[in-house]
Amino acid sequence: MEFESLRTSAAHSVSDRDVYQKVALRVMPFLMVCYVTAYLDRINIGFAKFRMLTNLGLSDSAYGLGAGLFFIGYLLFEVPSNILMVRIGARKTVSRIMILWGVISAGFAFVSTPTQFYVLRFLLGVAEAGFYPGIILYLTYWFPSARRAKMVALFVGAVPLAGMVGSPISGAILSSMDGVGGLAGWQWLFLLEAMPSVVMGLIALALLDDDPKRAKWLSDGERHAIEADLDAEQKATIDDGGSHTLSTMLCDRKVWHMTLICFCSAICSYGVSFWLPTLVAQLGVGNPLQVGFYTAIPFTAAFILMYLIGRSSDQRRERRWHLVGPFLCVSAGLTSSVYLHDSPFGAMAALSVAAVGAYSTTSMLFSIPGLFLSGVGMAAGVAMINSLGGLGGFVSPYVVGTIKDLTGSTNNGVLFIACMAIVGAALTWALPKKIVNR
Repeated sequence: MEFESLRTSAAHSVSDRDVYQKVALRVMPFLMVCYVTAYLDRINIGFAKFRMLTNLGLSDSAYGLGAGLFFIGYLLFEVPSNILMVRIGARKTVSRIMILWGVISAGFAFVSTPTQFYVLRFLLGVAEAGFYPGIILYLTYWFPSARRAKMVALFVGAVPLAGMVGSPISGAILSSMDGVGGLAGWQWLFLLEAMPSVVMGLIALALLDDDPKRAKWLSDGERHAIEADLDAEQKATIDDGGSHTLSTMLCDRKVWHMTLICFCSAICSYGVSFWLPTLVAQLGVGNPLQVGFYTAIPFTAAFILMYLIGRSSDQRRERRWHLVGPFLCVSAGLTSSVYLHDSPFGAMAALSVAAVGAYSTTSMLFSIPGLFLSGVGMAAGVAMINSLGGLGGFVSPYVVGTIKDLTGSTNNGVLFIACMAIVGAALTWALPKKIVNR
């Protein structure tokens, strides 16, 4: 009753649209910039690969193994990191993670053996563990489910945004910095793209608020309006049998179902991220700078369309088709790209469709757990779904790399990803409509 009265009183001074727009303008740009820097440090290896493999004597399968080892470290430390965030807050958690991964990412510039490469990829996963699920959890502190899908889409939009901005920059660094100061272009790539992560980690300590209660930039009415909405939603989740403790979460079949869907989504998104520069280069594009500009095209399409898909999902309160559709786009786009090698324009269009689908599966996927999880169950559940499901990010680059070594072509590896997208669509369709479509 207390929250209801607060909510009613707040409604006279502030509208829902105004308060959540204010929160979005304050919170989302910073989180997106953080994720852009994070993702640059995670996928710049896709560009460094062009010169790094030769310098270190790595095969494509060894590269795929190293790229995938990131997710082993990620798996082991993601759930503990998210539970720790509940105790110490998002501000300290985000700062710690970003500073650590920036330092480790810079360390790749001094790798000289495959073993060092493997160790640093594992440690990068350890350092970054907890960032993505931590932010997904953080968004539940600020936005109710009816507004959350487009916010998640905005946040995940940092991934293709990193590709849009980072692809040309990475290509330019490889082309123009090679030999400067006695370092190879790929070494400068790791050094320069690691710096923003450290800077953003320091800024997080001053700029980020743990939750609405600590946000001095909100008025009392705005703060009470948000708290009342979130309290009512949490009560509804518990009344519907949602999991709010660690033990109930572990026994919840829907959590394991979402983990399988996440596994398929990770195979799709990381398959596209790690191999897109290679696929573009195979179309006959010339130097690394040109590869960077062409690679930005699919990322741009994904950045625009994934937000529109999230907004449509919120407006219609429909989640299943908004996740099935992107999975099908991945399959259709990747399959078409294999058979359109002789048509660079057609292949680029197909890869753009695949990129839109791949990144949209990630954003839509994580708008769903909050519909049946809350409290500690939400913190641990999102982390577990992302960490176990994220093993698809290990499987994808390793399988594609191994297939390329065996056959001399990425075609069959790309078709493997397309098949896993169909599996993801089928698993999504099997989700209970009553639970996810609200």
